[in-house]
Amino acid sequence: MRKVTMATFILLATTLVHAHVGSADVYYEGDAGPYHLFVTIRLPDAVPGVSEIQVRSATPDVETARVVLLRLAGAGAEFPPKPDLAQRSVQDPRFFVSSLWFMDYGALQVRIEVEGSRGKAKLSVPVASYARQTLPMGAGLRALGAFSLVFLTLSIVPILGAVVRESTLNTGEAARASSRRTSRVVMAILSAILIFSLYLGRTSWNATASLYSRNVDLLKPPRAETALQDGNRLVIRPAGELMVPLAGQGTSTLTTSMDDLIPDHGHIMHLFLVRMPEMDRMWHLHPDRSDRNAFSERLPAMPAGQYKVFADVVDKNGFPWTMVGNVNLPYIYGPSLKGDDSGWEGTRLTAPLSETAVVGLADGARVVWERGASALKANEPTSFKFRVEEKDGSPTRSLEPYMGMAAHAEVIATDLSVFAHIHPAGSVSMAALEMAQSELRPMSLAGAGMAMEMSHSANAAPPNFSFPYGFPHPGDYRIFVQFKRSAQIETAAFDVHVQ
Repeated sequence: MRKVTMATFILLATTLVHAHVGSADVYYEGDAGPYHLFVTIRLPDAVPGVSEIQVRSATPDVETARVVLLRLAGAGAEFPPKPDLAQRSVQDPRFFVSSLWFMDYGALQVRIEVEGSRGKAKLSVPVASYARQTLPMGAGLRALGAFSLVFLTLSIVPILGAVVRESTLNTGEAARASSRRTSRVVMAILSAILIFSLYLGRTSWNATASLYSRNVDLLKPPRAETALQDGNRLVIRPAGELMVPLAGQGTSTLTTSMDDLIPDHGHIMHLFLVRMPEMDRMWHLHPDRSDRNAFSERLPAMPAGQYKVFADVVDKNGFPWTMVGNVNLPYIYGPSLKGDDSGWEGTRLTAPLSETAVVGLADGARVVWERGASALKANEPTSFKFRVEEKDGSPTRSLEPYMGMAAHAEVIATDLSVFAHIHPAGSVSMAALEMAQSELRPMSLAGAGMAMEMSHSANAAPPNFSFPYGFPHPGDYRIFVQFKRSAQIETAAFDVHVQ
């Protein structure tokens, strides 16, 4: 019975994750010249659709903000249109809001231009644009629309017939037989033309709707196929191809193979294995390419269990993908962790969830989440602030950059409806962010954690770090916060309920 329950849970979780992997909205925190900005991009469910852009300045000296949408790479990134002026809030002069039409799929960027007392500055935030659903039309509205279309179209027939039959008659004169015959012939021909036009219109509409439906599924992540070889070597490959639609090319698509991937803060793939349903084990690994379309990793020692697989990659266009799958592992006898690989073991999930704000480390140090007393709410942009303290309560001085950044975090809903790999700069891909910022200034990376990525020689990191993010919906979440301390990668898991 327990095995049946486990299998049912995993099957349901796979469906949910495949439909909602990650978080659609984009959160970014970083610097535009002398101005520190917090940017939230509310992506539309359907494309074409309208996105809301929110810009908050850390200081009140920003006077205007303008936003524009353009491609992340290629000719479309070089010639931006005229930016739209964002509206400044009357209640909060540091807050600006605008809206942009998203017309294309794929890797885009929102470029933000601000001007204030310290001059003008720009920054760009990468965005993965795709339709997540087809918005249905109600049966009543569909019937009304069909009736109106047919009625208004075919009503032209008797009108034109009357014109042919009676336009040359004097007042009170009866129509001649020849005029009536001509009128009937004209109405018959016009009826055939209009019926054929309605058929062509319906065919064109169905083709457009079919293309849209395919594009809704096109940019969903392929399932990650996994296989265990040689006792401890895990092989990961996509079950399908990574498909990116060409802008303005109708049904044409580009196939992004594993050959077209680019490194994201030093690694081609970031692999996360989470034991389910307990979530009491988590590994963050970095497989190497084993052949053209597959990656493999020698697993460290791991207990047996059913594991959820999340595999993050970024294609050459800057579009991020998270392949999702499952793997049932026996006990693994494997090598020790090395390099940037890390593992964590801790408490099982409980029901009801027991929230945590302080997590102790093995040597008595602790990680504190400075979350405040108020409850967390869904779709509310927040800067999640953490600090690391030594055993005596003093701020630690032993933090180091982890993969060039102050810290990393993984946000996972306990029902597996959300997975997001975030950084101090936000929820964007670091590789895509580098592409977006490279057009603006020689130092292509910006933000709280980005400066470290440019300077791998840095040997110290501050004891405080933060992550800009917003939970996409209410529910229970486990947040894995990862950082490097005294040459060791540490992980602290925080549980939280979101209203």
